[in-house]
Amino acid sequence: MSEESVKCSTRISLTTAGIDMDLQNKVVVVTGGAQGLGLAMAEALAAKGCNVALVDLNRERLDAAAAHCEALGVKAKGYEANVAKEEEVENLFDKVVADFGTLNGVINNAGILRDGLLIKMKDGELVKKMSLAEWQAVIDVNLTGVFLCGRACAERMIKLGTEGVILNISSVSKAGNVGQSNYSAAKAGVAAMTVTWAKELARYGIRSAGIAPGFIATEMVASMKPEALEKMAAGIPLKRLGEPSEIGQTVSYIFENDYFTGRIIEMDGGIRL
Repeated sequence: MSEESVKCSTRISLTTAGIDMDLQNKVVVVTGGAQGLGLAMAEALAAKGCNVALVDLNRERLDAAAAHCEALGVKAKGYEANVAKEEEVENLFDKVVADFGTLNGVINNAGILRDGLLIKMKDGELVKKMSLAEWQAVIDVNLTGVFLCGRACAERMIKLGTEGVILNISSVSKAGNVGQSNYSAAKAGVAAMTVTWAKELARYGIRSAGIAPGFIATEMVASMKPEALEKMAAGIPLKRLGEPSEIGQTVSYIFENDYFTGRIIEMDGGIRL
């Protein structure tokens, strides 16, 4: 073989080594998938032909969300589970594999807020402090829940021999935000785990990535007072809140791009807390 042929062969092998993930008929678990960002991300995957297992605590919303995704031509099923409970998470992923026959990833989106200042003082007197219960509740769901679901998903994917993505939803608050000691700590931990898992799981064909949303126009945010929304948008360089569908587009990109792993995409309109 000539030197030029060798060079050509090398170029071809290098440029064709990665084959982008086809979402058609894949199976992805979406926690917190019955509404808001979770549902928007599930819809984005369903639009690509991906079957979705939606996880939440509200059966009525789960059924409605699953029906909505099925209307896009895929298989969708809702599961009630508390992601902070180890046994419930393990049972959840066993059920998903039994129902769908395979598993190609999870979007760790479920989360709660228990905002408050670390210490609030007035005239030298303690008014309120963040309670241990407020701290622990957020850590349990937003950090431990991600750990439990990521671990359960990875174990089953490795046993099944499937490839795919563990996608963790962090937040722009991971850099630290006033009144969110618990939430910021959890989201920073999520970002760190994402990078760690990318390094550990690559050998199994499992990628790990994250999205750190800023202020997104979900139902919860939309219920705020108009003046509060205006003030929020004014602090964003793009002068508007993000749309759930824009997070969904980012999800599709991460799942479909086989060379994306170990990174957190900040979808925040340019804001820096």
